[in-house]
Amino acid sequence: MRNDIINGRPTVQGLSIIDFHLHFRMPHDRLTRSLAGGQFGSGDTGVRSGCEEFEAGQTARSAAVASTSEQWRKSWDFADPEPISADAGWEEEADRWTLELDHHGIEHAAFVTACGNDNMTALVERGAGRFLGMAAMADPFAPGAARDFETAVTDGGLRGLKMFAPLASFRLDDPAADPVWEVASRHKVPVLIHFGHCGSAGGIAQNAYSNPATLERAAKMYPEVTFVIPHFGIQHVQEVLFLMWACPNVLVDTSGSNQWVRYMAQRLTLEDLFRRFYETMGPDRIVFGSDSSWFPRGFARRYLADQLRICWEMGMPTRELQQIFGGNAARLLKLDHWRPAAAGAASACSHDGRTKR
Repeated sequence: MRNDIINGRPTVQGLSIIDFHLHFRMPHDRLTRSLAGGQFGSGDTGVRSGCEEFEAGQTARSAAVASTSEQWRKSWDFADPEPISADAGWEEEADRWTLELDHHGIEHAAFVTACGNDNMTALVERGAGRFLGMAAMADPFAPGAARDFETAVTDGGLRGLKMFAPLASFRLDDPAADPVWEVASRHKVPVLIHFGHCGSAGGIAQNAYSNPATLERAAKMYPEVTFVIPHFGIQHVQEVLFLMWACPNVLVDTSGSNQWVRYMAQRLTLEDLFRRFYETMGPDRIVFGSDSSWFPRGFARRYLADQLRICWEMGMPTRELQQIFGGNAARLLKLDHWRPAAAGAASACSHDGRTKR
């Protein structure tokens, strides 16, 4: 892809790119490693994965899921993740991410997990304006969850919340989660909630809390909160579309390989997803994310290239591509003075990133 410097800023194909969804030190994070299946090898994390009853640690199963992950990496031409023994510390990894953003023309990166909220704050500080961060939690029903979230926003400068619904103790329409939504409402920060199957091969296929339809109550009670469902909602496309119809404060992000489409009963492609969400919900409710995480892959440029190709081939105007691949993230993450680098793309955004349509 073409990377140009426009008005002193990096662009890709003339667009200012903000990646809304990355993971930092994923193999080291107890939260994300619990969902990694065979991608990073075996090991006891001490975090509930939802699969203990199936004896996830047994040798045969571990070997099988590792093989599936390896096959997936080959199909995408991704190198194997570096072993944890090669780790040189979080500071070096943070600096590698700065170089990755420079190399691929990415202006800002929003990390959604980073081994805890204090570590996320340190990462954002080291990024010197290039990195943005969200708080993360395994369970919004855990004691002190809302308090910890508020501290991460008010004291740590974090700009949102990342959750995995299948790890929660109860369905997200349970009123006991309201204190968490109230924090997001007070501070007007987005909440990114993973629904559907979780992790790489060997992760969580399904549980009672993984359907995004359970978010309707919270989204309607807290209209000030923007709820973002990543990966186009995974297998729950119909539920997400109806949820977005009912709740204008629900968005989707595009992150990851979206290889889950291969497992659907009826044929579905990434182009189908873009077309359906674009035609029904418009460009203001789709946010680009890469789901980049481990090295040596680094920034998953292949995902960005595929998504841009699909959008260009659909005939989207440049100003609407800029919303999807930068403007919407800038609005959600309160980059109040951000504007696209290119004048043609800038016509889509006002001073605070809101779309002019």
